[in-house]
Amino acid sequence: MAVQRNVQTRSRFPTGPASERHVKGRQRRGNSWLLVFMASTLLGIVALVALLYNVINSAFGYVIMQNERDPQAIVQTVEEGRVLAAAALTSEDDEELAAALAGNPDAVGFFGFAYLQEHADTLRAVAVDGVQPSVETVNAGEYPLARPLYIYVAADALAEKPQVAALARFYLENVNAVVEEVGYFPATDGALAAGLARWAEVTGLTAMPDPADEPITIVGSSTVFPLTQRVLSMFHDQGYDGAVRLENTGTRGGFVQFCSGADVDIVNASRPLSRSELEACADNDRTAVEFRVGTDGMAVVVSRENSFLQNVTLAQLAQIFTDAAQWSAVDGDWPATPIARLIPGADSGTLDYFVESVLDRPLAELPKETLIGILQDNVSAGLMRRFENDRPFAERSQNDVYELVLERVVNPTIVESFTLRDSWLRQSEIEAQVATVPNGTLEFRSWVTADFILSPQSSRPEFAGVRTAILGSLWVILITILFSLPIGVGAAVYLEEYAEKNRFNQLIETNINNLAGVPSIIYGMLGLAIFVRTLEVFTSGRLFGIGDDTTANGRTILSAGLTLGLLILPLLIINAREAIRAVPASLRQAAYGLGATKWQTVWSHVLPSALPGILTGTILAISRAIGETAPLVVIGASTFIVVDPEGAFSKFTTLPIQIYQWTSRPQAEFRNLAAAAIIVLLVMLLSLNAAAVALRNRFATKRA
Repeated sequence: MAVQRNVQTRSRFPTGPASERHVKGRQRRGNSWLLVFMASTLLGIVALVALLYNVINSAFGYVIMQNERDPQAIVQTVEEGRVLAAAALTSEDDEELAAALAGNPDAVGFFGFAYLQEHADTLRAVAVDGVQPSVETVNAGEYPLARPLYIYVAADALAEKPQVAALARFYLENVNAVVEEVGYFPATDGALAAGLARWAEVTGLTAMPDPADEPITIVGSSTVFPLTQRVLSMFHDQGYDGAVRLENTGTRGGFVQFCSGADVDIVNASRPLSRSELEACADNDRTAVEFRVGTDGMAVVVSRENSFLQNVTLAQLAQIFTDAAQWSAVDGDWPATPIARLIPGADSGTLDYFVESVLDRPLAELPKETLIGILQDNVSAGLMRRFENDRPFAERSQNDVYELVLERVVNPTIVESFTLRDSWLRQSEIEAQVATVPNGTLEFRSWVTADFILSPQSSRPEFAGVRTAILGSLWVILITILFSLPIGVGAAVYLEEYAEKNRFNQLIETNINNLAGVPSIIYGMLGLAIFVRTLEVFTSGRLFGIGDDTTANGRTILSAGLTLGLLILPLLIINAREAIRAVPASLRQAAYGLGATKWQTVWSHVLPSALPGILTGTILAISRAIGETAPLVVIGASTFIVVDPEGAFSKFTTLPIQIYQWTSRPQAEFRNLAAAAIIVLLVMLLSLNAAAVALRNRFATKRA
C-alpha cells in the first residue's frame, strides 16, 4: 500500500508553489524556443536579402566602353561622303562659294554669317524652321544652326613663346569689341572670363607679357579666319612687328597639322576638338588649350535671284544636300530644276558642323545597304565572302547587318565594369576615369536585357547571352518531369495502396528515404555509367537513326533529363506518399461500399484528392533539379556552346552550367553576366513554380 501511495504521489500534477514553478519553467522554455525560431527566420531573411543584394549589385551599373571606331564618327563619315558626292562645287574658301552662288537661282550653300553680310547685295539667308539668323535669334538660342567659335593654342607655345601668350590674351580681351563688326556674335562674359583664368593657369602670368617680335603660325577654319584677321590687325597696331603666317586650311585640316606635331601655334576652329583628334594630339605630346571667342549663326544661303526658297526645315535640308535631284522633289511647289549644291570642302569644320546638326542619326538607323557598304570598307574581302556564305546579305535583316557592323567595325570592348553601389557612390570618380580611356564612353548598363536573353553564348562579354542555356534548361526539365513524375506517383501508389507490410517492402521504403539524401554528384556518376555509356546507342539517338558524330557519345539532353529524373525521384515518391496518406480512409471505405474496385477507388477518388499535395512535391523537386550543376558536369554538359538544342538528342548546356562557367572566368565582366543569368534563372524558376501552384490550386478548388 505504501508503494502504491508513493507512485500516486509522484504522478500527481504539482500543486501550489510547485505548480507555479512548473508553469513558469514551461513558459521560459517556450519563450526560448520562440526566440530561436524567430532568430532562425530573421537569419534566413537576412541571408536571402544579402543574396539578392549581391546579385542585383552585380547585374546593374556603369561600364566603360572602348570602341575601336566611334559609331558617330562612322555615321559622320558616311553622311559627309553623301553630301560631298552630291555637291556641284566644294571649296575651303568661302569667298569662292559666295561668288559661285551669286547669280545662280538654283544654287544653295552654307557658310559663316560674316560671309553672308559681306555679300548681302547678291546673297540672302534662308530661314531654318522659320527662324532667320540674327543677333537676337542666335543669342536667344532660337536659331537651329548656331555654333560656337574657338581658337586652340598650343600649351607649350603659351608657356614658352611670349608673342603667342600675348596674342592669346589680347584676343580674349578685345574680341568682343570687333566680333559684331566682322559679322559674328559675342561670346558670353563668363566664357571669356573662364578663358582668361585658363590662360593665367597655363602661362603662370597675371598680365599680358611684352610680345617678342618672333613669328606666329595660325591655321584652321575659314569661318574664324576673318575674326582672327581683324584681331591680328589690332595686335599689330599695338606694336607687334613679328611675322604671322595665317592660313585658311579648314578646321579639320588645322587640327591635322597641329596634332601631327607640325610647327603650329594657334588653330582657328568652328567646332571643338573631336575625341579621335585629342587622342592623335596625345600620341604626339601636343596639348591644345581651348578658348571660346564667339558664336556664329551658320547661314543657309541662296542667290537673291532665287524667289522660291524662303524657309526650309532641317528634314528638307537633309534632302536638299543629299538625295534630291531637283527642287520639286523636296517640295512640289518649287521648280523642277536641278539643285546646284555649293559646299565647304572635306577639311572644313563648317561641313562637320552642318552634317552633325542636320544629318546626325544613330548608327543603328542607317539603311541596310549603307551598313553593308560600311562592312565592305572596313573588313577583308575574305570575311565578307564568309558572311555571304554563312547567310546571304539579301536574306539578312537591317538589324542583323547592324550587329555585324557593331561587332566587326565598332568593336566595342568593356574596359572596366562597376557595381550598382559604386555607380551611385563613385560617379564623379568614374566619369573622370573615362576621360583617360582613348575613345572611351560611359554607359549605365543593365546586363539583363532582351539581347542578353535572345543571344547565344560568346567568348566576349559584350555579346554573350543565355538563349542556348535557357532552351537547354527547358528541354532538360521537360524530360525530367516526363520521366520522373509518372514513375514517382506510380511507386507511391503501389507502396501506399498495394504493397504488403513485409520486410522486403520496408527495405524498399528505407532505401527510398536514404536515396533522398544522397549527394547529387553520385547521381551524376550513375547517369554517366548507365545513360552516357551503357545506353549510349539509345541516348545518342543512333538507335533511331537520328544521331550524329557530335552526340554519338551519349552526352545529350536525354541523358541529362534521365539523370535528374533519378535525382528527384525519391523526393517525388516521398511527397506523393504523404499526399496519398493524407486522403481520409472514410473516402476509400465509401467507394468500396458502393462496389468500386481498389483501382477504381485509387484512380477516381484517392489520386484526385491527393493531387494538390503531389503537385506541391513536384514543385519542390523541380526547384532542386533546375538548379543542379554537379551531375550535369559529370555527364558532360557543354560549358561553351552556341548552337541551340533541337531535340532530346542534342548537345546542351543549362543556366546553372553557364553561371558556373562564367564565375570561373578571370574577367570581372563575366561575373556581371553570371549575376544577370542568376536573375534569369530565378525568374524562370519562379515562373515554372507559379504555373505549378496555379495548377495545384485549380485542382484543390475543383475538389472543394
